[in-house]
Amino acid sequence: MANHKSALKRIRRNEAVRLRNRYQHKTVRNAIKKLRSEEDKKAAETLLPSVVSMIDKLAKRNIIHSNKVANLKSKLMTKVAAM
Repeated sequence: MANHKSALKRIRRNEAVRLRNRYQHKTVRNAIKKLRSEEDKKAAETLLPSVVSMIDKLAKRNIIHSNKVANLKSKLMTKVAAM
């Protein structure tokens, strides 16, 4: 167990950040699933920019790796273009 006041605060802070990151990551995964299951091309095209924006925000905050972001965006755009 931590002995310093600042270390105890850091433990609390890390847990709060971890939960926030987990929530944001799960939200993006659900949005990606929704986009992948979309059948209508117009609906998918309107949904795509918001999903890409969410993915970019995760990369900016280092929640997911930038290479994974590139792969996800590429696959989603290819799928929407092929509809």
